[in-house]
Amino acid sequence: MVVTGRLFAVAVAAAFFVVMVAPSWFGVLSATALLCALAVTDRALTPGSADVVLERTELTVLRLGAATGIELTVANTGSRTVRGRLWDDWPDSAGAAGRDHRLHLAPGRRVRVRTTLTPTRRGDRAAGPVTVRLFGPLGLAGHQFQRRVPARVRALPPFRSERLLGGKVKRLHHLEGRSPAHLRGQGTEFDSFREYVPGDDVRTIDWRATARATDVLVRTWRPERNRQLLMLLDTGRISAARVGPGTRLDGAIEAALLLGSLAAAGGDMVGLLAYDREVRAEVRAGLGRGVQPKLMHALAGVTPALVDTDAEGLVRAAIRRARRRSLIVWFTGLDSAAVTENLLPVLPVLAERHRVLIVSVTDPEIAAAAADRSDLRALYRAAAAESRLAEQAVLQETLRRMGIAVIAAAAPDLPGALADEYLELKQSASL
Repeated sequence: MVVTGRLFAVAVAAAFFVVMVAPSWFGVLSATALLCALAVTDRALTPGSADVVLERTELTVLRLGAATGIELTVANTGSRTVRGRLWDDWPDSAGAAGRDHRLHLAPGRRVRVRTTLTPTRRGDRAAGPVTVRLFGPLGLAGHQFQRRVPARVRALPPFRSERLLGGKVKRLHHLEGRSPAHLRGQGTEFDSFREYVPGDDVRTIDWRATARATDVLVRTWRPERNRQLLMLLDTGRISAARVGPGTRLDGAIEAALLLGSLAAAGGDMVGLLAYDREVRAEVRAGLGRGVQPKLMHALAGVTPALVDTDAEGLVRAAIRRARRRSLIVWFTGLDSAAVTENLLPVLPVLAERHRVLIVSVTDPEIAAAAADRSDLRALYRAAAAESRLAEQAVLQETLRRMGIAVIAAAAPDLPGALADEYLELKQSASL
């Protein structure tokens, strides 16, 4: 049983009455008996926990940084009026506001209460127990119970670079529209015939089709489609490095979402594998508009693991999933020790079968430190930063000599740079 402040106020009034009117043990016992009778009666008239039915949607999806309202339906199935309070419990990372609600429900009525959530991290957040405290008609006493009402809120990646997607897709469509007049040869796909116009390359004339028609016909070409793109996300400790306001993994996820959405719009098969020592998330290669939601849901709960990535295991997993020649986009870091010990020994095996592109999120603070020479202390920092930049430049040149392209940029610029590289590969029929 729980009591309220109202019962305490009544007790104070009764004590004052006893002191002023009947200052005796009989008065004390009488006042105490009256208070107990009122509390017990009020508790007996309180609706039972079985009379309160709680329901709500089990899964709610939103993007990180947005707010959503989680509605909880409270129904009174008993014959007494429900009076009380309700507390909707959520973890701190869910950013819950307005969790305390008052209840006043007549028999047979229902009401919806809303809790506003603004998650601060990606992934799923599960609701805690709902605590309900009911009071009797006098508001002096009641009872409290908890009930599990399953609910989750899933915070998807914010995908701020989605604003670039429209322009990149237009460029891709423009590329496909103009390519028949410019692209030819190995690596392009036949599209259709059209009439010859002055200025066309005579090597594109199809003489067999011309013989069957009344006009001279030339072949048109379009960029390669239905190629396979597999994105590899290194989720080991190297991805946990802070780069600006987020981690290196957050920047890689932004770039992966833009690249996957653009490749799907270009007619390619898009797959993803997040890996450190085991598979953390996977999206099987597929076509269509459904690729972007699959990527966002798969990457929502991926967080860096504080372990060294098993590069050999990641390469084996990639080869098993990419049976035919594909574009492998590997999101990782360009730290000297990690590249020398983990990447360089296994990259030749992967590059022998596929076209490999290494993508890395760089730290803008290193470039800023290299440019700052305001005092002696800043000069030492600049020397260290210059040394780090030189190491990265040597690694990039080493990878390029192995035939592996490298895209390295700060987190805000990386999605656009990676999308442009994909379009260049698409235009040159290098996929």
